Amino acid sequence: MQERYDPAPIEAAVQRRWNETNAFAAREEGGEKFYCLSMFPYPSGRLHMGHVRNYTIGDVITRYQRMQGRNVLQPMGWDAFGLPAENAAMANGVPPAQWTWDNIDYMRGQLKALGFAIDWERELATCEPDYYKWNQWLFLRLLERGLIYKHTGTVNWDPVDQTVLANEQVIDGRGWRTGAEVEKREIPMYYMAITRYADELLDGLEQLDGWPDSVKTMQANWIGRSAGVEVWFPYCDGDGALKTFTTRADTLMGATYVAVAAEHPLAEQAARGNPEIAKFVEQCRRSSVMEADLATQEKQGMATGLYVKHPLTGEELPVWIANYVLMTYGEGAVMAVPAHDERDFDFAQQYGLPIKPVIKPADGELETPLREAFTDHGVTFDSGEFSGLEFQAAVDAIAQALEARKLGHKRTNYRLRDWGISRQRYWGCPIPIIHCDDCGDVPVPDDQLPVTLPADLVPDGSGNPLAKTPEFYQCICPRCGRDARRESDTMDTFVDSSWYYLRYCSKDNNEAMVDARADYWMPVDQYIGGIEHAILHLLYSRFWTRVMRDLGHIHVDEPFTHLLTQGMVLNEIFYRKTDSGRLEYFNPNDVEVKSDDKGQRLSATLISDGTPVESAGIGTMSKSKNNGVDPQSLIEHYGADTVRLFTMFAAPPEQTLEWSDAGVDGAHRFLKRLWKLASDHIGQGPAPALDVTSLDDDQHALRHKIHTTISKVSDDIGRRYTFNTAIAAVMELINALAKLNTDSDGGRAVMQEGLEAAVLLLAPIVPHVTDVLWRELGHDAAIIDTAWPRADAAAMVRDSVEVVVQVNGKLRGRITVAADTDKETLEAAARADDNVQKFLAGKEIRKVIVVPGKLVNIVAP
Repeated sequence: MQERYDPAPIEAAVQRRWNETNAFAAREEGGEKFYCLSMFPYPSGRLHMGHVRNYTIGDVITRYQRMQGRNVLQPMGWDAFGLPAENAAMANGVPPAQWTWDNIDYMRGQLKALGFAIDWERELATCEPDYYKWNQWLFLRLLERGLIYKHTGTVNWDPVDQTVLANEQVIDGRGWRTGAEVEKREIPMYYMAITRYADELLDGLEQLDGWPDSVKTMQANWIGRSAGVEVWFPYCDGDGALKTFTTRADTLMGATYVAVAAEHPLAEQAARGNPEIAKFVEQCRRSSVMEADLATQEKQGMATGLYVKHPLTGEELPVWIANYVLMTYGEGAVMAVPAHDERDFDFAQQYGLPIKPVIKPADGELETPLREAFTDHGVTFDSGEFSGLEFQAAVDAIAQALEARKLGHKRTNYRLRDWGISRQRYWGCPIPIIHCDDCGDVPVPDDQLPVTLPADLVPDGSGNPLAKTPEFYQCICPRCGRDARRESDTMDTFVDSSWYYLRYCSKDNNEAMVDARADYWMPVDQYIGGIEHAILHLLYSRFWTRVMRDLGHIHVDEPFTHLLTQGMVLNEIFYRKTDSGRLEYFNPNDVEVKSDDKGQRLSATLISDGTPVESAGIGTMSKSKNNGVDPQSLIEHYGADTVRLFTMFAAPPEQTLEWSDAGVDGAHRFLKRLWKLASDHIGQGPAPALDVTSLDDDQHALRHKIHTTISKVSDDIGRRYTFNTAIAAVMELINALAKLNTDSDGGRAVMQEGLEAAVLLLAPIVPHVTDVLWRELGHDAAIIDTAWPRADAAAMVRDSVEVVVQVNGKLRGRITVAADTDKETLEAAARADDNVQKFLAGKEIRKVIVVPGKLVNIVAP
């Protein structure tokens, strides 16, 4: 065994053995299964430290479960479609397919270099026709059942990019990339009817005991089920009524106006005859419709000149257009009760509209005039026949009165909207529909799937190139045989990621989307990914699982039993303001930081020119702030095991990880110390067999340390997922082993036992170095095929313990006593200690505090 720890040849040799034996190929056989999955990456070109952390967490769990005897699956794939590939293609003049596959090849190499126990036989990429064929196939099944439908919807349209933008991509009314003024357009789109599953998706959250409460709360809020009352306000001029929805029907008698969204038909009616209203409507349509923005933006509105009647009093109420009303929620109209709703209150104050309180605290009165809306539940007053009622009684009575007048009824409303999946983009899964002038919209027959995406197109930013490529869109109608046009929209990339975990189970089946192997592996036992995916990806995956269950393809309700959302990786941000006022960011590796003896920073200068730079503190690693760390350079310098060890040791997985070059150095030093300790022991030849009856007290104490460490690490990794404390415990064990006297047979035997335990406990975290050390310690079987160590209960029972003795809270001595020593004997032994007696001389003992097995504190002021 070589004396010096050299990770490069060690890791290359170990990975070569894994590859030769196909060590991580999963089969549907053996004992209890364990499916561990980390969210698959977008092939952006290079791994970042967030990827490394995510996949190392999953790999540690996978390897631990394998050592527990479980049949494990850890696959990997690529979320390969999406707009970033089109943007990169435009910037580089290459097809998105070429850019994507080149990136996949590079990133795959990085993942393999990190030694992850991945079953590469199951690798997939969502841009492969063999994968997205099944997107198209299921699209057609859902279309047949009415779970996919076509509907004309309002979208944000970028006239330069010729594409639809999400609300988040509209900034101050302009496209995020082009800066062009965004237009609202009505275009036909395909929708998935996720709202049909709203109740089941919401109620199912109660069964997800293995999910963080924060994620379940976010999903519940996104679904947004609310019980309320539908209220109709009859038009003053003409037939019909304005429909609204409210969760606070108890406040109806305080309504002083109604407000509608800019897209509401009443707003459009008012705009047709009034240029000022038309201008305001257009302004509202260009503004953000994100709820977070609506909550903080200035409330603006215009009166339409139209009036409706209060459904219970008949009072005429004005109709206003308001920028805080969303067309996508409820009915695009609200009954405004300024005294009891914050937004209505701000709006009413802005435009001098009446504020009429009708709810007061159950045990007091309202202040007058109101300085802010009173939004709590209380008791009705000044509400006619409905006065004096508490919340639920008021809601019930008012709903009953509305129903009697046929102007309302109770209703359950949802914030969730059906999922629009059409995208006017090239690099995505083609929608399998053919448009025929005679037959209408015709589904592509199953035997013509997949509708293959041309791989050689290069977008130029002027719209979807599929719509301008006759070789793609020209086709024959499968019904009538006449010339027809293929749909050029592609599917939202969330479709691709909503079921990939199922495809891993049966990747090699070209005849079916999934097969019986999904029944073996599903659900995923442990899913790992960023909190940023807590809502849409996870919600769509839960919806997709239920859809496939209802179609009879799988037999589970939920896709992921346990969910771990890992924290972000942080690093310091350095910048300099240029003459133009722009901020220029510099990578921390390019900055020299000088500190004084106490660690206080003296200066930070750019290495290249020696000029000062400013620190913006710690922030998430990102390209925009240029504060990322290249995993590849770390692997080349320190080895993969060091990178893995630091990543797991620096912080618990759910918390943010602050990058530290010193921490990486420390992890590397620990592995060198472990190697040196093992090398010295192995160099002395085979250790004798362990005979516990012949051990001395120090050796028994060390065996106690070994087995309590096994017990702690087993719990830390297996149950708590606190990998940092598990590593710390093994570090303590190594320190203790380094102090062991190994001149005797007993000492060498205990050292062998301790090193074997440490190596096994570290195997999931640093799999390369432990593989070599395990073999050098005399074992023929690979460490990945070795069972997790079991703590010896007898070794954890201590015959004697060291007890700390304090005088007035200060350490004054240590005594060794039998582990079962009673309080009286322990106190007497503490008082008799020579050093303790020095500090008690001439003093009156007031009190003695005894904690058996740990502490004696003598109070003698």
